[in-house]
Amino acid sequence: MADPAAPQGPVASQALDLWLDEVGGWLGDWGDTAWEERILAAAAHNLNEFGYDPFGMSPAFIRKVIPLVRFLYRVYFRVETRGTREIPQGRVMFVGNHGGQIPIDGLLVATAMALEADPPRIVRSMVERWVPTLPFVSLFMARCGQVLGDPANSRHLLDQEEAILVFPEGVRGISKTWRERYRLQEFGSGFLRLALETRTPIVPVAILGLEEAVPALTRSRTLARVLGAPSFPITPTFPWLLPLGLLPYPVKVRIVFGEPLRFRGDPDEEDEIVDRKAAQVRDTIQAMLDEARARRGGPWDR
Repeated sequence: MADPAAPQGPVASQALDLWLDEVGGWLGDWGDTAWEERILAAAAHNLNEFGYDPFGMSPAFIRKVIPLVRFLYRVYFRVETRGTREIPQGRVMFVGNHGGQIPIDGLLVATAMALEADPPRIVRSMVERWVPTLPFVSLFMARCGQVLGDPANSRHLLDQEEAILVFPEGVRGISKTWRERYRLQEFGSGFLRLALETRTPIVPVAILGLEEAVPALTRSRTLARVLGAPSFPITPTFPWLLPLGLLPYPVKVRIVFGEPLRFRGDPDEEDEIVDRKAAQVRDTIQAMLDEARARRGGPWDR
């Protein structure tokens, strides 16, 4: 099992805690206390004496984050979900389409499973390897339960009967321009081999809306290289509004959970065989996206 994201020192941790306390004060306490206790109980296992799990997740930190993520989910993005009742219990692998230039899609899917699923579940998103290099962001994601996308990490979590979320498009998914929106890029096959090895059902997830939240007109290789990011978008508001231009627009987001897909076979099968199975998952998500786009009136509709 790979080590969790390294803490960035007490100063960074304290600064993040203080900021979350302020945000919680601005948003007010209008949540469901009983629900909060259920989701925190779901996270409160395999903790060390300091209240962290082996990957750095902290239920105490999640409690601080709840007002912010609930605001983003309910108010800012007005997320609408379908299909949460069909999700099996026990180990499960959510496989979604990537998009939106910034990794907010994983946050919204995890929030959907916490708010809409019964019982609520903690979802562990597998993040790209460049995310732990980001100050504050990597600490925030680790404390909320997100994990470096390493096969050993994924296998360990599935062996513990947890739910993980993967984006097989990788950085190609968050690097799409406006013309490429909602057209899935090629899937890697590692997730499928892992599902075969651990006999884990795959739940396809279609996420609609985030391509309009941070629309990339083009990409800047220079800025990406300077910042150490795999891609950097030029949007209708960036760089004209400086960092504010990268704030996602408050579009309406729809998340559709499909019927579980169960695959059987040898995880060490030839690439051609495994790639066909991975393509089946990709085609399923693409069809779900196309249907969701046909059903909606537009990215801003209510």
